[in-house]
Amino acid sequence: MHEVRHELPPRHSDEADLHSRARGVLPAMSDTEREALEAGDVWWDADLFTGNPDWSKLLKVPQARLTAEEQAFLKGPVDELCAMLDEWKIFWEWRDLPQDVWHFVKREKFFGMIIPKEFGGLGFSPYAHSEVVRKISTRSIAAAVTVMVPNSLGPGELLMRFGTREQQQRWLPRLADGRDIPCFGLTSPEAGSDAASMVDTGIICKGDFEGREVLGLRLNWHKRYITLGPVATLLGLAFKAYDPDHLVGDQEELGITVALIPTNLPGVEIGHRHLPSMQVFQNGPNRGRDVFIPLDYVIGDKERLGQGWKMLMTALAAGRGISLPSLSAAGAAFAARTTGAYARIREQFGISISKFEGIEEPLARIVATAYQLDAARRLTCSALNAGIHPAVISGIMKLHATERMRVAIDDAMDIHGGKAVIDGPQNYLGNLHRAVPVGITVEGANILTRNLIVFGQGAIRAHPHLLDEMNALADTDRERGLAAFDKAFWKHVGHSFRTLFRAFGRSWTFSAFAPAPDAGDATPFYRQLSRYSAAFALCADMALLTLGGALKRKEMLSARFGDILSELYLLSAVLKRWQDEGRQKEDFAALEWCMATGFRTIENRLAEILANLPNRFVAIFLKLVVQPFGARVLGPSDRVVHQCASLVLEPSAARERLTPDLAQVDDNGGFARLERAFKLVAGTEAIAKRMRAAHVRDWKEAVTKGVITQAEGEQVAAARDAVTEVIEVDDFAPEALSPIYKKSSDVHQFFQELGEQRAAS
Repeated sequence: MHEVRHELPPRHSDEADLHSRARGVLPAMSDTEREALEAGDVWWDADLFTGNPDWSKLLKVPQARLTAEEQAFLKGPVDELCAMLDEWKIFWEWRDLPQDVWHFVKREKFFGMIIPKEFGGLGFSPYAHSEVVRKISTRSIAAAVTVMVPNSLGPGELLMRFGTREQQQRWLPRLADGRDIPCFGLTSPEAGSDAASMVDTGIICKGDFEGREVLGLRLNWHKRYITLGPVATLLGLAFKAYDPDHLVGDQEELGITVALIPTNLPGVEIGHRHLPSMQVFQNGPNRGRDVFIPLDYVIGDKERLGQGWKMLMTALAAGRGISLPSLSAAGAAFAARTTGAYARIREQFGISISKFEGIEEPLARIVATAYQLDAARRLTCSALNAGIHPAVISGIMKLHATERMRVAIDDAMDIHGGKAVIDGPQNYLGNLHRAVPVGITVEGANILTRNLIVFGQGAIRAHPHLLDEMNALADTDRERGLAAFDKAFWKHVGHSFRTLFRAFGRSWTFSAFAPAPDAGDATPFYRQLSRYSAAFALCADMALLTLGGALKRKEMLSARFGDILSELYLLSAVLKRWQDEGRQKEDFAALEWCMATGFRTIENRLAEILANLPNRFVAIFLKLVVQPFGARVLGPSDRVVHQCASLVLEPSAARERLTPDLAQVDDNGGFARLERAFKLVAGTEAIAKRMRAAHVRDWKEAVTKGVITQAEGEQVAAARDAVTEVIEVDDFAPEALSPIYKKSSDVHQFFQELGEQRAAS
């Protein structure tokens, strides 16, 4: 008998060999990783990953705009709400929003902004949602978070996307008008950043519900850090569903599932509160012990059993790009407006502290941060308004908006000094400073997002060919997989060679011939970004090729790649804003500061990547291609810093563009006093200058000597009185701060008696 041998044709054999080797190189994916990767969309991040972004595509993106109805809401109910809020009383006295505020936000449908009008909501766009959160947060963090959460990841969003028609008709009208207050339970003690490892369970079984036997789930859970949880009437719950008796199918472990739990059901324990970083928005733990719900309480009904993780990641791809970035952009804008005003009116050593370069440097950083974060917020909202849910960009926004707000608020605190340290009704920065860690931690801790998510997800999702290759490798049909992989692989090879030549040419010519639109003074910035995009794409490809799946464990390398991708997006947003606003010359200093700082970060991260790539031959080769002359950008010049800081030191159109639509309530609070003093000081600058030239400090003496008129003197006096009001800080009677003392005299009596006791002993 002859042995029968089946041999593959030579080319087919080579493809199979490539296919096998690629399996060992490309990173493997778990089901939860795959679901997270497939959630949401790619957008401008995919262009950046090509190494050759199409700038005309970016500049054609329509600006996010408000409808007349949305503008009326901002000028009406939102302004009215802001006037009702007293952040000091909310934080120090009430530890909650007052009842009239709760009633107002329900009546005006603040909780139903994203719910369509057909279900009784306001049907607002993502940009309108963002603008509302932005304005409220400059008045009260607690109120902003309270309004923000029901319109972000939660029952409303999930019902709109995945709920059955019957579920939508039942629950959405109640959520829209505030009859039900929602919360969402995801985080548990055992599963924080690794939420997919939760141990909360739902067992499919039969049980009694409202007097009849139905098929349902018996739930046991323990959640914590749940915003609005203590007051919620409807809990969205993530848990792992099991079907041990095969009541709905053959599979026993169904996976993460999302259901709606009315909090009045037997077994639900809810109501206790956390105190997150001294913020008094409603947040707390909850438990469920043998809570039974019918199967149709699962969002999407039984067809959605086990699909919860994908549902959550899809919803998060949108919500994470709106809520915290809006709050952060508002915080940076508020810091810029208040710090510029305070630096202008505060004098030390006989001159305004705004004249000191040591003040100018952090002030410029605040100003540029405010400009950049709002640019990125608007660009991201443009995508969301168009129905695009950019998952990677949402992660970038959450991470960098909150991180950069932290720096801006810290800088503002430094410039204000003791004024911002002493708490009380007149301190407009203290509570914002305390709230910063909350934003850093929630919706994916920043340390996790930077090291694992931005590049880890972006490299696969936004890369032109990598996801196609990975899907081909995972195909159970070997022949189809081989064909798909072969097609994607050779496209990838072609892309890599094109990127290599682009990166080499643009680096060695200092981007002189890199593509850029005609953007006036900003044209060189586009050329530089085109150069960095090519360098990033090439280095990312080579890192993936040489490290493969091990790149997931090289978190410091991944974080550096993520920083570059983030800078490319944020700088694109700044260029887009400058173009959209008509290339305002006054704002060019902020644009220059952002570009110089971003370019420095990109070059430093590239240098760090090349210094730490394990394959040294590849690292040396890449250095010759993308960074032959080393990291050369030093950051913004002193001239740029000075010009950038000056944008908020005088009343001007540039200052208003930088800090538009903040909540301004004429209530004699700290912020209102500061605004009045700033306008008075700026308005009397010419008068004060004449007095300084005459070496006269007292305005009455200046009037007597004829240096200024009586009316001008009274203006100077009013300005000085206003400044004195701002500089003053709050103080309290001892009994107001401590229950130990019933009245002021008790303090002296207590310490006198203590001294006598020590003397006697």
